Amino acid sequence: MSAVFKFSYISSLYLTFCLLLVLALSAKNYDATLCHDDERQALLQFKSGLVDEADRLASWVGETSDCCKWAGILCDNITGHVQKIHLPGKCSFDYSTTKRYDEFIRQMLRGDISRSILYLKQLEHLDLSCNDFRGIQIPRFMGSLGNLRYLNLSHSSFGGTIPPQLGNLTELEVLCLGSYYNAYESTSITNMQWLSSMSSLRHLDMSGVYLTEASDWFQFHATMDFSITSLVSLDLSWCNLRGPPIPSSTSSFHNLTSLKFLHISGNEFMSSSLVLKGLCSIGGNLISLDMRSCGVKSATLDSLHNLTSLLSLDLSGNQLTSTIPKSLGNLCNLRHIDMGGNSFQNISLTSLLRSFLDCKSPSLESLYLESSQLSCSLPNQLEQLVNLVHLDLGYNGISGPIPESIGNLSFLRSLYLLENLISGPIPYSVGGLSSLETLAVSYNHLTGTLPESLGQLSKLEYLHLSHNLLTGVVTDVHFSKLIGLKNLEGSGNNLTLRPHHANWVPSFQLENLYISSWDLGPQFPLWLLTQRDLSRLDMRNTKISSTMPESFWRSFPNLEELDMSQNQIQGRLFEIPATIYEVDLSSNLFSGKLPKLFNSSMLKLLDLSNNSFTGSLFHLLCSWGGNEIEALNLANNHLSGAIPDCWEKWQSLIFLNLENNNLSGVIPTTMGYLSSLVSLNMCKNKLSGRLPASLMWLKELQILEFASNELVGSIPTWIGTELLDLRILNLRSNNFDGTISHELCYLTAIQILDFAHNNLSGNIPRCFNNFTVLSKKETTEINSVSMIFGFGFGFIEIKNSASLVMKGQEYTYSTILGLVMVLDLSGNKLSGSIPVELMALQALQSLNISNNQLTGVIPKNIGDMKLLESFDVSLNHLSGELPMSLSSLTFLSSFNVSFNNLTGRIPSSTQLQSFNESSFFGNKLCGVPLTQICGEIEHHKDQQEGDTSHGVDFGLIISILLGFFVGFWSIVIPLNVGTIWISLSKLRYMLGC
Repeated sequence: MSAVFKFSYISSLYLTFCLLLVLALSAKNYDATLCHDDERQALLQFKSGLVDEADRLASWVGETSDCCKWAGILCDNITGHVQKIHLPGKCSFDYSTTKRYDEFIRQMLRGDISRSILYLKQLEHLDLSCNDFRGIQIPRFMGSLGNLRYLNLSHSSFGGTIPPQLGNLTELEVLCLGSYYNAYESTSITNMQWLSSMSSLRHLDMSGVYLTEASDWFQFHATMDFSITSLVSLDLSWCNLRGPPIPSSTSSFHNLTSLKFLHISGNEFMSSSLVLKGLCSIGGNLISLDMRSCGVKSATLDSLHNLTSLLSLDLSGNQLTSTIPKSLGNLCNLRHIDMGGNSFQNISLTSLLRSFLDCKSPSLESLYLESSQLSCSLPNQLEQLVNLVHLDLGYNGISGPIPESIGNLSFLRSLYLLENLISGPIPYSVGGLSSLETLAVSYNHLTGTLPESLGQLSKLEYLHLSHNLLTGVVTDVHFSKLIGLKNLEGSGNNLTLRPHHANWVPSFQLENLYISSWDLGPQFPLWLLTQRDLSRLDMRNTKISSTMPESFWRSFPNLEELDMSQNQIQGRLFEIPATIYEVDLSSNLFSGKLPKLFNSSMLKLLDLSNNSFTGSLFHLLCSWGGNEIEALNLANNHLSGAIPDCWEKWQSLIFLNLENNNLSGVIPTTMGYLSSLVSLNMCKNKLSGRLPASLMWLKELQILEFASNELVGSIPTWIGTELLDLRILNLRSNNFDGTISHELCYLTAIQILDFAHNNLSGNIPRCFNNFTVLSKKETTEINSVSMIFGFGFGFIEIKNSASLVMKGQEYTYSTILGLVMVLDLSGNKLSGSIPVELMALQALQSLNISNNQLTGVIPKNIGDMKLLESFDVSLNHLSGELPMSLSSLTFLSSFNVSFNNLTGRIPSSTQLQSFNESSFFGNKLCGVPLTQICGEIEHHKDQQEGDTSHGVDFGLIISILLGFFVGFWSIVIPLNVGTIWISLSKLRYMLGC
């Protein structure tokens, strides 16, 4: 037996060895032939139709390579057939840095989908979601991929009508066709019947698909051939479903017996109580219900009480008001509820919480009530929600202090209280929130110092404290254990940062740091140089008055946005790194030449204004190949020399300010290449010559300022015919001559027109009443006057400013520039009368036509310009009386009619009598504020009129007439006898005499 057993055992080992050898050889052979050649070719052809900027399909190469090992491809282990193409983009947006967002965009595939995938006969899974196919239609041939069980084309910017041929995919279990809202997408369905053949469908996502034209939608539920009981997840969000449903169709909800996830937000029909009752018939299986922005009212929600299995409920953006739905008290399993964006202005937070606190064991983990018009205080009852993980009460009117009991929420990971009216200190107990990752209390009225207990929050990543009333000293103790801190926003507080050790090295690596208005100075904070992950840095107005370290730029390889303006930082700038997007170093003490830029620069905004830079512009403008800069501000430096003629390299510019330097010479013709330019300011330089005609190509210009230069010639007519979007035209204090052309009346959007102190002559054009903004015929939308550049989804604000003379003084307007309405033609040689049509400019705030040669009267309807704050017609030759309508100008704070030929009484009004008498000097006026009493003058005048009324002295009149006749002809006849004789001779010739 032993021999037999031994033989049997050896035989078994031998057979096992042979089997393993065969399998090994088979596996080796399998590896060599795993990928089918026709499928490899099909995939290569599929790749050729795609645009792959991120090179995600780099492994898809070679005529003999194994396609089963290519990225995103999965094959059957036995047959070698391709079963899965899995090529989704990055579906989660990351806006934290510009580079991350750019990479997110770069990862998206685009192009065309090739028919070659039809050769993949065993394909079961196709995922092209979160890419960018830019509005192309979903190919009809996809309906021929008969083995598909999973098809995900969601959020990939497909457009057009969804092909009904997809109904041929009878094996589908997952169908995702949802879309975002953007310029490319407008997918729609006109008929839903093709879904009836998908008897295995478990997950259906049609979010964002336009279903309004699918009129048979509700009837379809009741009459479809297959059993809808297979559906586990249904997403019909934002499908434009409108109007009340047919009552009988709501019974179709009874078939949704397996449904667990239902998203129907953004549809008007959801406001119907019939639909809500139908939902309740689903019963206890539903665990997630999204009904955002459906117009739902409080009274209709009581029917939700049967949905006791709900874990997540989203009711945000509806019409919930003062009544709390009683049904919420029955949903004791809820872990997530969002009721933000409603109108709970008359409800206390305690009342809202009572529905959840009545449950024996509150399971609530997420509570969102942002933007809900709450105007109450924070109750201590919050601590009873012991499982709370996320609490968002931002953008309300919540007042009072943060209760100490908030520190008992030990599981809390995010706390959003921003933009409320919360006062008092940040409680010390916040340091006990050991799980906290986000603390956002910006834009409140918090006072006191920062509690040192904040330094114990070892999991904290985002700390937002900006724009409160916090004071005191912040030390390294406040950051002692914040090893994960990535984002610190504390701007707009009166805090002083003073680490205990000069060589302090923080334990964190920040990505975003916003601490403007803190006191960091006077020395440059060297700890900052340890933050190598910084992407955005805002240290405006932080009292730094030392030299920028030479290693500054090298310390931040990922820096994208930098704002260190309004300090007294010294030193020189030799270059700006090519990887940075926005730089604002304005209002410092930098000196030397302008920095060098690189050909590969990603720079969009550069503000070096209000420094002490010297030398030529050439080094910055012309010494490189081109750029994408959109905003360049070099105002208020000591730059000199001619403006280089190389602007063809700057065609992305939107904003250019070279004001108040020592630039000279003519304006370069290549500035006509700046076709995107909206604002151009070259005031207060020494520019000469004429305005080049090439500027007429700047069709986007809204602001054009060349004031205080030495420009000559006439004001070009093409300004009025070509630059039709102009809102600010400032050419004051130059040497322009000629007349004001009527073509300028085409500038209907103009709101500041300043030609003061030139050599202009002729009349004031009557057509100025065509200025529709100034005449209140249309409202202004001059948002570009305060340009905010949002490059990289952060922002550095660049504001246009204009120096205007109003009320006799020069003011610089910036923040409210878009609200200023001015017409200033003073200091010229204009003649003729003041056009009555000018009175139509009823939005005008300042009118200055002083120091000209105007004649005639002040128009009687001057009172129509009711918004006038400043009125100056001094130093002209105006006559007549002051119009009585002046008394209706109740906003007047500056008034000057001095040195004209005006007569009569000064009209009575609170404003006119309050001005200094010098405003009326050089006329024959009387009345307050002048010392000349009108009664005496009028009595003397009446007396003279009374004397002449007793009789007419005909002898005197005859003597005057005779004297005039004799004297006149005794002079005229001798001088003109020759002319008269010639004229008589001609007359005789014509008469034939």
